[in-house]
Amino acid sequence: MKLYYFPGACSLSPHIVLREANVPFELVKTDLRAKTTETGQDFWAVNKAGYVPALELDDGTVITEGPVILQYIADNLGGKHLAPANGTLERYKLQSWLNFISTELHKGFSPLFNPKVTGESKEALQERLLARIAVLDKHLADTPYIMGKAFTLPDAYAYTVLSWAGRMKLDLSGFKAIGPYLERIAARPAVQAATEAEGKKG
Repeated sequence: MKLYYFPGACSLSPHIVLREANVPFELVKTDLRAKTTETGQDFWAVNKAGYVPALELDDGTVITEGPVILQYIADNLGGKHLAPANGTLERYKLQSWLNFISTELHKGFSPLFNPKVTGESKEALQERLLARIAVLDKHLADTPYIMGKAFTLPDAYAYTVLSWAGRMKLDLSGFKAIGPYLERIAARPAVQAATEAEGKKG
C-alpha cells in the first residue's frame, strides 16, 4: 500500500492515521508542481485531480480525498478505534467535524498560500478563518479531543490544518484551547513519527 504525499500538506493527516492504526505502508513523495513522484512516475496517472493525498491499495485501487481516506483506514485497515461505527449517531458527528475542517478550515487556509492574495483581501480571509477556528476553540474548551476523551480521525486532520498557522503568520495565541490541544496531539508517538518521516524525506 502506498500513500502519496507532500511534506506538511494535508496528506499528513492520513499519514498520522496510518501510523495510529499500525498499518504497514510506503510513503511516496510527490512533486505537486511537476506532477511527478520521487520515482519519476506521472502523478496525473495516480490522481486525475493532481493533488495529495492519494492512497493506493495493494490491488492498485486508488482512494482520494483526505476525509474519505481517513474513514477507509478506520473502517478497513485496523483503525476502528479511530472512528465510531458506521450508521451510528456518533459517526455522523465525526463526519460533521471532518466536513467542517475540510470546508471551513482547510479551504480557509488555501487562499492564504497564494502570494497574489494581499492587502485587504488577505485580511478579510484571515478574519473569516479566525472566526471558524474560534468555533473549534469553543468546542475544545470542554473536551480534550474533538470527539471526546479519545483521539479520533478529525484530530489528525485538525492538527494538520492548524499547523499551517505558523507558516501563514496567523496568530492563534488568543485562543485558550487551541494551543494545549495542538500540544497534546503533537506529543503522540504516531504524530511524531509521521512528522519526522516527512521531515527526513522533505
